[in-house]
Amino acid sequence: MAKQIKLYHGSTQIVEHPQLEKGRVNNDFGQGFYCTMLYELACEWASKREDVNGYVNEYRLDLSGLKVLDLTDPAYNVLNWIALLIQNRIFTSAASISKQAQEYLTEHFGINVSGYDVIIGNRADNSYFSFAQDLVNNAISVQKLAKQMKLGKPGIQYMLRTKTAFDQLTYVGAQEVDWTIYHAKYLKRDIKAKKNYLKYPVDLILDPKELFILDILRGGIKNGDLRL
Repeated sequence: MAKQIKLYHGSTQIVEHPQLEKGRVNNDFGQGFYCTMLYELACEWASKREDVNGYVNEYRLDLSGLKVLDLTDPAYNVLNWIALLIQNRIFTSAASISKQAQEYLTEHFGINVSGYDVIIGNRADNSYFSFAQDLVNNAISVQKLAKQMKLGKPGIQYMLRTKTAFDQLTYVGAQEVDWTIYHAKYLKRDIKAKKNYLKYPVDLILDPKELFILDILRGGIKNGDLRL
């Protein structure tokens, strides 16, 4: 990984001086400052609201000496990602298995992030968070969710979570974004993800290689299992 990387943050405001304490506590990976390496994706983030032009803020991050948790590394799987979401987001469900599943995933697939300055991983927007909830509710398999993540390309986010990381972030500038162009693209991305999700063959539920959360609980499957 390059020592110097370019990052973008989409917002309705110019953010020249990001502050750790202003980040939402219940965001995907916890409280921090969320960015992307993709300019176009940042434009969409800046255009979530209708009738309001946003801004793409550009930064340079010096990774030298920073401890980075990269969830896109093959050493991790989609259940590590979900376990981190469970620790920070609110999963709501009436399914009886949901609470047990959340506890199991947190215990066996959770990652202690306290020693990391930066976390890299897929963002969990509306559609992808609902897919994660489906897995916890035993409605989809691990394989289906993992495939959906690849097909849908939800976008990789960089989250700065310590003062050390913030100290190595340099503001470059900001560019106004036309919401009339990017708000539609923001909505289209979510719609496309849901369409891809619904296209997945339902008969794979009979495939013995498909692992549902109930299979994971019953089989005592843990992190590092080759079936994942």
